Amino acid sequence: MFAIVRTGGKQYRVAAGDKIVVEKLEGEAGASITLGDILLAGEGSELKSVEGLTVSAEIIAQAKADKVIVFKKRRRHNYRRKNGHRQQHTILRITAIGGEEKKAAKAKTAAPAEAAAPAAQA
Repeated sequence: MFAIVRTGGKQYRVAAGDKIVVEKLEGEAGASITLGDILLAGEGSELKSVEGLTVSAEIIAQAKADKVIVFKKRRRHNYRRKNGHRQQHTILRITAIGGEEKKAAKAKTAAPAEAAAPAAQA
């Protein structure tokens, strides 16, 4: 299954197990985050509803991009400025796509509790 998610003003096509580099997100390495802005989801050529769908990811690292040199010069005016910039970004590993897995896990934990309730009444 794949999904198109939007974060940091950009769109990414992701699947479970993918690694992506996005604009800086809050969190420490090893923390789990949820990307909720899903534009499209599907499996193969089949599209699925994105209603209630979430993408779970794990932060691998907070890093900086390569340095970009900004050089300004005005001819014949003895004007030169050199500056550098390193953009902050976050490296994510996509762990799961979908809200159904969480619902199924909740249903499994709720089922034994419901089974115990009739036994307690008897």
